[in-house]
Amino acid sequence: MKWLCLLMVVMVISFSSVSPLKKDEASNAAGGSQLSSKIAKVLSHPDLKGASIGISVRNASNGKIIYKHNGDTRLRPASSMKLVTGAAALQLLGENYRFKTEIYTDGKQKGSTLKGNIYIRGKGDPTLGEKDLDNIALALKKKGIKKIKGNLVADDTWYDQIRLSLDMPWSDEQEYYGAQISGLTFSPNADYDAGTVIIQVKSGNKVGKAASVTMTPKTDYVKISNKTKVGKVNSKNTVKIHRKHGSNGITVTGNVPLNSGTTKTWISVWEPTRYTLALFKRSLEKQGIKITGNYTAGKIPAKPTKLATDHSPKLGTILVPYMKLSNNTISEVLVKEMGRVKGKVGSWDKGLSVVEGQFVDLGIGNDAILMRDGSGLSHVSMISANALTNLLYKAQTKPWYKTYKNALPVAGDSDRSVGGTLRNRMKGTAAQGKIIAKTGTISTVSSLTGYVKGKKGNKYVFSIIINNAKKENQLKKIEDEMAVILASN
Repeated sequence: MKWLCLLMVVMVISFSSVSPLKKDEASNAAGGSQLSSKIAKVLSHPDLKGASIGISVRNASNGKIIYKHNGDTRLRPASSMKLVTGAAALQLLGENYRFKTEIYTDGKQKGSTLKGNIYIRGKGDPTLGEKDLDNIALALKKKGIKKIKGNLVADDTWYDQIRLSLDMPWSDEQEYYGAQISGLTFSPNADYDAGTVIIQVKSGNKVGKAASVTMTPKTDYVKISNKTKVGKVNSKNTVKIHRKHGSNGITVTGNVPLNSGTTKTWISVWEPTRYTLALFKRSLEKQGIKITGNYTAGKIPAKPTKLATDHSPKLGTILVPYMKLSNNTISEVLVKEMGRVKGKVGSWDKGLSVVEGQFVDLGIGNDAILMRDGSGLSHVSMISANALTNLLYKAQTKPWYKTYKNALPVAGDSDRSVGGTLRNRMKGTAAQGKIIAKTGTISTVSSLTGYVKGKKGNKYVFSIIINNAKKENQLKKIEDEMAVILASN
């Protein structure tokens, strides 16, 4: 019966349309009626016909709602859900929290030979990269280890073995934003796109020949099949990259126009634990450390000897690429980490349960939200616009508020590390530099939720959630129009 009730709720939301504004939907607060008429004009946009929209605007000083439209209606928020996950993580783990990767052995060192197995135990670090693995290998070299007479074992049991969230679409499974979640994973870049490889396709200078296809990091764990062809200048780029389900065979096909430069695509790997193990093996070999045994997954023994520990950056630092670049993998890692640290089980079920325990303290009513993952990728997750604005209002009283707000994208700031997903939006408008907000996008859904400083110095928190829109290409422009209205108010 539970699934039937949920289905009925989703159907009601899906078939609802933009309703006329009621007289009581804009408060009598200063500027409320004027705000109402301006937003009503935007809501009449033809591309919103048949869509479901929730809007909430609060006075940031006292939390009073000065405008709402379907403010209590639960809608799919897309990545605006990351605001909930991020707030819960700061509340429960703290700004200074660090992830760990630990190295153990069950053997003894005799001279330059370690007789026994080496274990790399992941504790969820989504930032673990090549430099970190190289530093760990260097630490072992400094201990005088030149040979490991045993196996190299990856221990990812800090989290459970479920790699993909409950509602993950098959179409997203190879994408970087659908990367598998493991207690031991590897990030190929400073954006911390853990569990992925970067495929670079570069045009050659001879028509009919294969284009150049390279991969970062270089690893035999992932196999590339290059079936591209260089086409004439200004011909259509038809490159497609596909990873076969259940494997790490990646096929690159299509036409690459002559002298068209280089494109980069992030592709998720199958089983990030073994991917990380393969890269750790490479780091050991770079330090001249030979391994005589096999490479496998397993669990550290009861009384191992710790050889090294690598620490991630602080959570407050990790939050910047998480929020500004809308990193789904970090979001799901945070859910499992909260489950492991606070509930002793590193799973989505336990992690989401732990997050739900923070709803009241964060200003979210339990009846206003249904949370099925940490990132908002799920098409089943729902939250109301009023709940999101109350979260942002309440966040201002928290000791971690400055870190939280500073992690959000800033409208129109071309610096990627500042503007993030808003760096190319609202440039040259009253909203440039004034809108500090989280974006959200999944199929038929768009959202924008954050803080804004108005023209007269008034500060607001706002949330705009658009669902069931057929013409998605206009949704960001519509959100931007509303944001400019708020910044001009």
